[in-house]
Amino acid sequence: MIVWINGAFGAGKTTAARELIELIPNSTLFDPEVIGGALPHLLPPKHLAEVGDFQDLPIWRRLVIDTAAAMLAELGGTLVVPMTLLRQEYRDEIFGGLAARRIAVRHILLAPAETILRQRIAQREVPDTPDGELRTRQWAYDRIEPYRSALASWLTADAHPVDNGHLTPRQTAARIAEAVAGGAAPACDIVQTPEPTAETLAAGVLLFDEQDRVLLVDPTYKPGWEFPGGVVEPGEAPARAGMREVAEETGIHLEDVPRLLVVDWEPPAPPGYGGLRLLFDGGRLDAVRAGRLLLPGPELRDWRFVTEEEAAELLPPVRYERLRGALRARERGAALYLEAGVPTP
Repeated sequence: MIVWINGAFGAGKTTAARELIELIPNSTLFDPEVIGGALPHLLPPKHLAEVGDFQDLPIWRRLVIDTAAAMLAELGGTLVVPMTLLRQEYRDEIFGGLAARRIAVRHILLAPAETILRQRIAQREVPDTPDGELRTRQWAYDRIEPYRSALASWLTADAHPVDNGHLTPRQTAARIAEAVAGGAAPACDIVQTPEPTAETLAAGVLLFDEQDRVLLVDPTYKPGWEFPGGVVEPGEAPARAGMREVAEETGIHLEDVPRLLVVDWEPPAPPGYGGLRLLFDGGRLDAVRAGRLLLPGPELRDWRFVTEEEAAELLPPVRYERLRGALRARERGAALYLEAGVPTP
């Protein structure tokens, strides 16, 4: 398993992690900062200059998942990972990728008061370079607001909090070890979706409310919003797979086989394999049926009905183009064939 220690800069993650590996048998420290430090040796400077934080690079997130899995395969036991994660979509991508490898994550949040955070930043040793102290401390102060926003929106609901404002690193580690061993910090409740090893066939179903807005769902195990649906299992009819996924994800049982709207070929984009993506018309839900929508915690975090314009703010570009094609096909009563979201003659 992994014990992931989250928290703002200055929360004491690394010092607590070093103490924690002394308290959890057969545990190893894995600091993803090492991967961030390696990226300047792997990527062109221009590519690095386009982001403000190495966490914004997809390669960093993929390497964190792959490295953690490789270390556990090599060493076994427990990995202790001190790393700030304040963007929920990055948490989804990393924890979801680990879940796909059947790796359980215990998510711990070190949460001292903000006044203590600021004191620790002010007292922290920084590089002795021209303007180094000013820039390093300002960088840390600037990240307090994103931390505050994450606390208010999702972080405290996702992680087990430990107030270590007046604890030593050893005492903090003891609290974490106790929470992990005693079950107060259980494994993250997240669906384990096996990673594809070849092209896949996936079926999504569009459901509409009485205002003709389309239903989108927010998976816990990957970043970004989606349509209800999933991968078609071997021997399963695609439309039936869509119906099954809708029932599993939302609690809505479709009585009729939905009508095909779009066939979209998604090209491979490593590490993904691509494949065929089908969208079906699940019809309109009246207010009573829409009010019965359920969310399985390990799989979906949220749902909402949105207009086409609102969907543009939530869906990745190719997925949004797929939706646009499906809506046009629904209006015309004829299915569309797309390639990477683009209609072909």
